[in-house]
Amino acid sequence: MKKKFVALATGLLLVGIASTHASAEEYQVEKGDTLWEIAHENEITVDDLKESNNLATDIIFPGQLLQIDKDIVYTVKAGDTLSELAEEYQVTVEDLKVWNALPSDLILIDQSLVIKEVKQATNETQTKAVEVSNKSKTNSTEEKKDDQQKTLTVTATAYTAECDGCSGITATGIDLRNDRDKKVIAVDPNVIPLGTRVYVEGYGEAIAGDTGGAIKGNKIDIHVPTKDEAYQWGVRTVKVTILG
Repeated sequence: MKKKFVALATGLLLVGIASTHASAEEYQVEKGDTLWEIAHENEITVDDLKESNNLATDIIFPGQLLQIDKDIVYTVKAGDTLSELAEEYQVTVEDLKVWNALPSDLILIDQSLVIKEVKQATNETQTKAVEVSNKSKTNSTEEKKDDQQKTLTVTATAYTAECDGCSGITATGIDLRNDRDKKVIAVDPNVIPLGTRVYVEGYGEAIAGDTGGAIKGNKIDIHVPTKDEAYQWGVRTVKVTILG
């Protein structure tokens, strides 16, 4: 896979000739990864991967750490019992029997027992997953905020409700004849969507509420109360900040 951090974990020696060995890998999820791909690459099943990481669904997050094959293989020594091993490794006797397909509590000297150390790893993985999820949400919120606050440099002209060929009613239905002080700008909807709140340098906060035949690309037309003010405005290059 793309990023792996391998941690070798050694089991506890009880006494005598008993031995344990374990291998555990942590895989850091990258954008585009799926549980199936990760499981296939590591020659395990998706169900095993979900179980070892306590995943209720197939959803994973970029940056999330997944535990892979965190098992201990214990070699039984004389005098060992399932109950002692269960207590030593903080699992249940039933867990040991299920993991090793044991029909009874009987174990034999030199028998190899698989002990899945998933509980502690699961808690750590859950915590990391929550942290990654929260970070992703924060980044998403910040990205949305950045999109809403983006600033454009545009060429700005001015018009009035009584301009030649104007009806006084904007493309979005605002009647400028009844509110000569209304802050409205005409825009190219492909650049600034109609209904967007904006702040226009030298004009103030306004609504993108109109369109115009000559308003294409990074051009706007600001509404002002009188023709004199329109002439005074002239043609300017200004910054328009998208407020939302």
